Amino acid sequence: MKKIFITTAIAALLSVNVFAADGAKKVADGGTNVSYIALHGFTVDFADAKEVNWTVTKNCQKATFTIDGVKKTAFYNLNGEFLGVTQRVDAKAIPAKTLKQIAKDYKGYEIGEVIVYQANTDLNDNIDPTSYFVDLKNDSHEVLVRITQQANLEFFQQVR
Repeated sequence: MKKIFITTAIAALLSVNVFAADGAKKVADGGTNVSYIALHGFTVDFADAKEVNWTVTKNCQKATFTIDGVKKTAFYNLNGEFLGVTQRVDAKAIPAKTLKQIAKDYKGYEIGEVIVYQANTDLNDNIDPTSYFVDLKNDSHEVLVRITQQANLEFFQQVR
């Protein structure tokens, strides 16, 4: 009877250790771990994703991947909750009203990269469901502006 109890206890401890070890996945660089919750959520939300690469910073976990031939990046907080997804889009996706505003407010700047961010509003309902981030450059400056759901233009960040 004692052997059965000890065998059961050892089996239970080994099961817990195996489960805990599976709770996070090593990133390709051998550094940080991706949380099990983020991995599971990603697998459910982006089942057809290919070429998945994870990066973990002190602020978030992100998966860069390709789905249906489009490169995207999914962001998760450190608790593994889905924050949103980004993808590059053509400058033609910017509303005409906002293009005129950019030409007026940022005369002499050229439009560079345009990224659309689709936020998880279930996690934060104070954020626009969709925002565009536009990189604007001239000879001496580079700025990032945000275009809101209502096509309003906002300064977001000075890049250089």
